[in-house]
Amino acid sequence: MLWTAIAVLFFISPKTATPQPGIHEFYQVTGEMHRWYFSLSDLILVIGAISGIGGGLRIYVNWQSGKSHHIDAQVMGWFFSCLFLTIIGAALKALYGIN
Repeated sequence: MLWTAIAVLFFISPKTATPQPGIHEFYQVTGEMHRWYFSLSDLILVIGAISGIGGGLRIYVNWQSGKSHHIDAQVMGWFFSCLFLTIIGAALKALYGIN
């Protein structure tokens, strides 16, 4: 009889809901990751722009000096590297859920 009363009191007693440990830290890291992402995203775009300008100048110099037998491959490589940077940026935004 005593065990039955203890079991009834245990199941009837109100339980307080406490958040899981680490939830506050998780939100803090999420905010920090968003700040880091935008900083790194801007840095990668600047590096990509500098590399693109350098690649474009190299192609222009080769074109003007008459080394035009590999120009198509260089232009395609330059174009697809720029396209790759753009797609990777969008994919990382989607992966991390950053709007």
